[in-house]
Amino acid sequence: MRVIRASAMGVCFGVRDALKITEVVEQPVQVTVYGELVHNPLVRQHLRMRGFKQTAEGQRRNEIPDTPQVLITAHGISQRRKAELVRAGKQLVDTTCPLVNKAHGAAIRLRDQGYHVLLIGRPGHVEVQGITEDLDSFDVLPDANAVQTYDSKRLGIICQTTTPASLAQQIRAAVAQKNQHAEIKYIDTICQPTKDRQAAVEELLDHVQTVVVVGGENSNNTRQLVQHCHERGATAYHVQCADELDPQWFEGVEAVGLTAGTSTLPETIEDVYSRLIAIGASIGTAQKKQDWKPFKSTLRVHGHFDAA
Repeated sequence: MRVIRASAMGVCFGVRDALKITEVVEQPVQVTVYGELVHNPLVRQHLRMRGFKQTAEGQRRNEIPDTPQVLITAHGISQRRKAELVRAGKQLVDTTCPLVNKAHGAAIRLRDQGYHVLLIGRPGHVEVQGITEDLDSFDVLPDANAVQTYDSKRLGIICQTTTPASLAQQIRAAVAQKNQHAEIKYIDTICQPTKDRQAAVEELLDHVQTVVVVGGENSNNTRQLVQHCHERGATAYHVQCADELDPQWFEGVEAVGLTAGTSTLPETIEDVYSRLIAIGASIGTAQKKQDWKPFKSTLRVHGHFDAA
């Protein structure tokens, strides 16, 4: 079994920079990470071992941490929430991805220009929450079926940064079809790393039968990579680590593709790659044993058949 890597996968620059910021924090015990720094269980474990406090994603919008410093994650939070933390006397350590900040800025500009904002993204995702908390008039659109006819004559469309470009195009078309009365302004806020990884998977699917996608359970861009494979009719498996691989998935598979979400560490990718190589070798060995049959000679010796 061959294992083919995607040409673009794994940690993006926003995640890399967020991780670097945590490494230079001198007193981690004085810092609460406001949610998950990135959607990666190994990163969460590493931060806990260093002494960082961490709030669960569901708590991050409702509670003020008790530590003097609060670390804003790569997914960002709203300006309103930042102001609340500052009023509470907290010092902010901001690791928000610059491309998430770009999406926040686009939403606020549309708001200030009087647009009803349509955010293409996953409802409930922390990045989506951070953007919409600064808006008074908005809808979140996970797919084209969610599009409605809106009362506003000015509609502004932006995207969660990890939205597949193909999904954004479908939703934009649906908005235009159902809202021909409105002026529609679209700002492309999909991040380039997401586009690169989606394009790499598209290329990979021409050469493999099955794809393994490595990433955190809550990682939206990882889920989107899996979804893209399924939409193309390919088998895809979402795993967080090598131990979640099942050898039975790969029986009869000649070539498997490997990709990873933007929060997946290089060492995790390497572990999964090595495990896939080992699984492929074991399947090949088992297949050879199954195909081998003992040879029986039909030579007649002293009046009877002798089986060699």
